[in-house]
Amino acid sequence: MAFRCVTLPDGAEAPQPLTAASKSGMQSKSLFDPYSLGPVQLRNRIVMAPLTRSRAGKGDVPGEINAEYYEQRACAGLIISEATQVSKQGQGYLWTPGIYTGEQVQGWKNVVKAVHDRQGKIFLQMWHVGRISHTSLQPNGAAPISSTDRAAANTFSFALDENGKPGNVPASKPTLATIAQLRQVVCDYGQSARNAKEAGFDGAEVHGANGYLFDQYLNSVVNERTDEYGNQTKESRTRLLLEAFDAVAAVLGPDRVGVRIAPFGNFGDMKPDPKVEETFLYLAEELTRRSAVYMHVVRGSQFDVEPVVPLGFLEKLRKAFGASIIITGGLDQKKAKDLLAQGVADLVGFGMLFISNPDLPERFRNGWPLAPADHSTLYGGGAKGYTDYPTYQESQMTREVREPLDIR
Repeated sequence: MAFRCVTLPDGAEAPQPLTAASKSGMQSKSLFDPYSLGPVQLRNRIVMAPLTRSRAGKGDVPGEINAEYYEQRACAGLIISEATQVSKQGQGYLWTPGIYTGEQVQGWKNVVKAVHDRQGKIFLQMWHVGRISHTSLQPNGAAPISSTDRAAANTFSFALDENGKPGNVPASKPTLATIAQLRQVVCDYGQSARNAKEAGFDGAEVHGANGYLFDQYLNSVVNERTDEYGNQTKESRTRLLLEAFDAVAAVLGPDRVGVRIAPFGNFGDMKPDPKVEETFLYLAEELTRRSAVYMHVVRGSQFDVEPVVPLGFLEKLRKAFGASIIITGGLDQKKAKDLLAQGVADLVGFGMLFISNPDLPERFRNGWPLAPADHSTLYGGGAKGYTDYPTYQESQMTREVREPLDIR
């Protein structure tokens, strides 16, 4: 595998990571500061955000190409893996990896080893899509489960169409999950945590954002239940996510488990929620009480198709949550630096930029130009648009070969 990131030369002394005391005394924060995320020591504050690329192999098993892709980007302070379904029921898109079979665990072991061999750190993002799925992906062709029996409007699953061909198909009509099904979901998260531990991940992130299962319960409009998981109180809306967090933390330890949220997101037909602050600030307090290592906030999107989380809300979240905060979504280097300076973020995530710039931290550090991503290769396929993006230095070497020096 070709490695794309700069590492310290042998014998060089790494900068000391920030401690809790030194963080509080910092007058300024740099993207390139080392950082202590619970027991995990990060080389910088730059996070590779989770990116669905739909390139898992047969059986939704990560393969060699996936290991190469993550290895190339191991210069991030932290990699959060692509969303990874905790069960077949949790899948909403073709060719996304799972973490529920022995073959999948072995595939992830190879990915984790590739990242660790380059001194990188990687958390597994655990995923259940809820209603953002299609019956062709569900066990026995069953309906997806959700907090509602309404289909997500104008929302697509990447699945098999009526002719059995892969494509974007409307998400299927869901069914209200039974209590037994919700208990099984929590059990699936606990088992996935055991599998993640076996694979060697440094930690895990519970995906509670972007219109997927837990987000469907958090949103008081989308959640149409009237029982203990219903929309009537902040406690009932957050119950399922917190139960899943507890199941994962019981295996990995809470200091290795984070939660991703999208308080103002509209992806997946999420509705504007009049109880958004009540729900998410309570969730932050409960995760603090449980000693979660971070909250990962989706601030917006690169294409401005989702509302941006207001700075005032981020300031309230900072007061409510006692550990690290990651902010991702539509960031460039300047916006990321501003969030650090404003004190609302400890770590900053980049998604699209990491696709086409495997050496993103070095490009930021040196002021090198950023390469654009080929949007036609974002989902599915092989190496093209996945592992073939060069580093800046590689691109310059190629240019020199193609454009030899004119010595006339």
